[in-house]
Amino acid sequence: MLFPSMGLLFFYVFFVWLKASLATNILGNETDVIALFRFKESISNDPYGVLSSWNTSSHFCNWHGITCSIKHQRVQHLSLQLCQLHGTISPYIGNLSFLRTLNLASNSFYGEIPREIGREFPVSLANCSELRLLNMSSNNLYGRIPMEIGTLKKLEKLSLNKNNYSGEIPSSIWNISSLSILSMGYNYLEGKIPEEIGKLKSLSGFAIGANKLSGELPSSLYNLSSLAIFFAAENQFHGSLPSDMFSNLISLQEIGIGGNQISGPIPTSISNASSLQLFDIGYCSFVGKVSNLGNLKDLYWLNLNYNHLGSNSALDLDFITSLVNCTELESLVLSSNNFGGVLPNSIGNLSAQLTEISLDFNQIHGTIPETICNNTNLIDLDLEYNHFTGFIPNSFGKFQKMQLLGLSANNLMGEIPISLGNLTQLVELSISKNMFYGKIPPSIGNWQNLLYLDFSGNNFSGAIPVEVFSLF
Repeated sequence: MLFPSMGLLFFYVFFVWLKASLATNILGNETDVIALFRFKESISNDPYGVLSSWNTSSHFCNWHGITCSIKHQRVQHLSLQLCQLHGTISPYIGNLSFLRTLNLASNSFYGEIPREIGREFPVSLANCSELRLLNMSSNNLYGRIPMEIGTLKKLEKLSLNKNNYSGEIPSSIWNISSLSILSMGYNYLEGKIPEEIGKLKSLSGFAIGANKLSGELPSSLYNLSSLAIFFAAENQFHGSLPSDMFSNLISLQEIGIGGNQISGPIPTSISNASSLQLFDIGYCSFVGKVSNLGNLKDLYWLNLNYNHLGSNSALDLDFITSLVNCTELESLVLSSNNFGGVLPNSIGNLSAQLTEISLDFNQIHGTIPETICNNTNLIDLDLEYNHFTGFIPNSFGKFQKMQLLGLSANNLMGEIPISLGNLTQLVELSISKNMFYGKIPPSIGNWQNLLYLDFSGNNFSGAIPVEVFSLF
């Protein structure tokens, strides 16, 4: 028998198998098999061969990435994340009417989400009325997110981040009351977040960072008591935050809103956010005094850099003392603000987990407190571009894990302590634009990991030690 094309031959063999298979006598099963084969056809590259099991030698419920319902033997879960698949998403996927999970994250799918995924989300993914999880993140999908997505009334987790979606977030999304995770970061979405977001009473994770969204953050967002994760960094949001913002966000653990045009003071109600672990408001326009943060006992990341906080006054850094209660603190980033005063001795009583202190580009004066050397797990200490005076404490030799040390552009003086030779993990050292003098110690030869060294703009004398030339 002759066939006009290999495609017809494929479907003839497929049809013979389909009739012979006892497991696919029910029309619904046949629909699922056809949909899966059509999905496979749309894949142009399968480098790991994950779809090699998708053939007629085994029941489709045994194929890689497929999980079927026990009772009906219909596809419930299609999970092919991290498979490096390349191709388009077949519209036939919309015929998997029992589908609960669709996870195609971290592949190389391109093109638009088909409107037929669109019929069940519009007219074909609306037949997938049981869908709970839809994950299309980390692909190359583009176009607008279809309004019909709102027909997925049982959807709990929607992840479309790291694609090329554009346009506004469809208003129908705010009607999916079952949503607990909504992730759309790293796209080209624009428009505002409406007050209707307050309808999502179960929302625990909301990630919309790295888009082109604008306007003010809606006040209804601050009433979502279930919200644990909120990331909206790198957008064009403006306005200020209400002082009672954290009063109802009792579950909040991580908030990242840096890289926006948000201004005004940090809400004083932040002391109520006792579950907060990450607070990142860098690259905004916040002003004023930082209040007591001692109630944030689980805080591990505090980033306030590139704002206008502080007033170059003596009390600007008092809040550092309250951080002694934050026993999980790993990163303290206060760079590029207007903090004045002296660095309190309590800097040495911070968490044993602390690996980073960044205070550069402020107005801090006085000597570097010896107590700072109690933070022996520090990897990065940056005090550049301040008004520190006095000497480098000899106890800096305790920083045996230190990789980045920046002391440039201050008023420091004296000789380089020999103890700095103990910093054998140093990758970058900058002490330029100070008043250091004397000889460069031969212990510099211990810095065998060094990539960057700047001693310029000082008063050093004598010969360059030969050990310098043994540095890689």
